[in-house]
Amino acid sequence: MIELKNVDKSFDSKHVLFDINAQFLSGKNNLIIGSSGGGKSVMMKCMVGLERPDSGHIVFDDRDILSLEEKDLRDVRKEIGMLFQGTALFDSLTVEENIAFPLEMFSKMTAAERRERVNFCLKRVNLENINSKYPSEISGGMKKRVGIARAIALDIKYLFCDEPNSGLDPITSRLIDELINEITKEYGITNVINSHDMKTVFDIGDHIIFLFQGRKWWEGNRADLKHAQKEIKELDDFIKASYFE
Repeated sequence: MIELKNVDKSFDSKHVLFDINAQFLSGKNNLIIGSSGGGKSVMMKCMVGLERPDSGHIVFDDRDILSLEEKDLRDVRKEIGMLFQGTALFDSLTVEENIAFPLEMFSKMTAAERRERVNFCLKRVNLENINSKYPSEISGGMKKRVGIARAIALDIKYLFCDEPNSGLDPITSRLIDELINEITKEYGITNVINSHDMKTVFDIGDHIIFLFQGRKWWEGNRADLKHAQKEIKELDDFIKASYFE
């Protein structure tokens, strides 16, 4: 589980996150929803260490990452996988080299062991025998799956997905949702997803956090979301608008 406790973040005079308290549950798809500019991306960047909050605590299973020494922080980073919005694959590297990249950085595997792990991860995302292809030679949906394979190459406990369906057609989006959901449940991962896609929210959102203007306005499960939508105008406006984006 990941916990945010009283997290505040500003950039110069612009206050972006206001006293955020939230939980992200193990073995669950934790969705962060809200309009653009509402603080979702900044909150995720704080959680993965790309930004440092001005105050508060970010706790990964009883480890406050903001107070850890560099060695201990590195150990936590080994447990984190990241699926970026644009996949962030290295164009000059093959599919195999992209997936092996975190293994080379954070593991002591031999070349043979890395190749075996790469093949396992490719099989897990239903992509086999494309090791030697380059990102420019595969489709957008395949790139997303390669991105997932790279994210799970290490023995991760936490997976962060930034708009995983961005740029995908509806059918491919659903396939990516199903794959992310399967991996989350199979490995008991704490999965955190930034999303504007309400289909994703209602299909796989186990635990949902709604941010509005840098504040947490609602937190709950998708069974309660419809009721909350009726009670909270800002949430209702966001959900209705999201279907027309």
